[in-house]
Amino acid sequence: MVILKTAYKFRAYPSQIQKSRLHHQMSLSKQLCNLLLEQSQKHFKDTGKTFTKYDMNKWITKFKRKNPDFNELHSQVCQNVADRVSKGYKNFFRRIRERKQGKKVRVGFPRFKSYVSSLTYPQDNGFKIERKRISLSKIGRINFVNHREIEGKVKTATIKQTKSQEWYVTISVEKDDVPIFSNNKPQVGMDLGLKEYATLSDGTKISNPRISNKSIDKLKTIQRRLSKKRKGGRNRRLAKIKLARISEHIVRQRGDFLHKTSHNLVNSYSFIAYEELKIANMVKNHNLARQITDVSWGNFIQYLCYKAENAGCKVVGVNPENTSKTCSGCGNIQDIELSERTYLCRRCGLKIDRDLNASINILTTAGLAGSNASGDVVRPQLREAVVVESGTKFGVSR
Repeated sequence: MVILKTAYKFRAYPSQIQKSRLHHQMSLSKQLCNLLLEQSQKHFKDTGKTFTKYDMNKWITKFKRKNPDFNELHSQVCQNVADRVSKGYKNFFRRIRERKQGKKVRVGFPRFKSYVSSLTYPQDNGFKIERKRISLSKIGRINFVNHREIEGKVKTATIKQTKSQEWYVTISVEKDDVPIFSNNKPQVGMDLGLKEYATLSDGTKISNPRISNKSIDKLKTIQRRLSKKRKGGRNRRLAKIKLARISEHIVRQRGDFLHKTSHNLVNSYSFIAYEELKIANMVKNHNLARQITDVSWGNFIQYLCYKAENAGCKVVGVNPENTSKTCSGCGNIQDIELSERTYLCRRCGLKIDRDLNASINILTTAGLAGSNASGDVVRPQLREAVVVESGTKFGVSR
């Protein structure tokens, strides 16, 4: 049986004494991480072998005997630090192999940390979840806002401080996979864009909220003020916190839109086809980079995929090649400029909104627009050629 992993995030409110303990343990965690990195480099230089996670845990046990100050760190937190360092090295060697295979990847040797902002307890005997509190070993009982029920077997707990000085508790759980079913809703193709956030093959359009535009002026003002503050001074630290709060507010607004929109989509359709855009290449266009980053297509698709599992919906990605250039009526392929918002086919005369045309092609490419006896894809029959300037706005509840 497939096991699903889910994480629940809650706002936490530690007391001043608990904050002091947390900061102290984070400082010890940072020192331990850097010591493990140093030891790993030395071990590889002396023996030519990798300092494994098992070796790290043995070294930590001996190290804590000689340095009793580190006994304040819970053993599970130490194990998690070793696990992070070990994964960092494994990923480093994996990227080296990929580079040798010709892939364009940054190798990125594991770096020494200047700070650590979180503590993770990988087993439930290091923490205990109550109704509105979580007990962390050697920290105490921390209040948190338990706004939803935790379903599944609890595996790990992480407490983290953000740059705006807010605290959050993240609890990961495992639960059995639910049987796959269909909600018997319509099938749809989806074209992602900047003018409209998404255009669906049934004519529905989801407006682009342009979230960063609403706070960009305020963000620029705070950034200018920050640049004028003396480095190391109290006013600069306060300005950084203020800047972080605005940035996190933008992130929360964007996340709210993405979650609600993806939730509505997977509950309104049984099949959603989207184009697998190469976002990393698209942001190289400096004229559109900020707008592309703001819409967060990658996160949106990720939300769609994991929400679809429990909503009876299937999400499939297709190759985006020629989806905008192909006529959805006859299959003719012709060039079209990005500034042209209407697709006019030179072969059959179809006149249609370019985004709607692309979304229909995306659904067709997914192979669910219909099929004949031989298995060849048949294009959907369209009505008379018509320009679709606007569709029904997709409802997003606030």
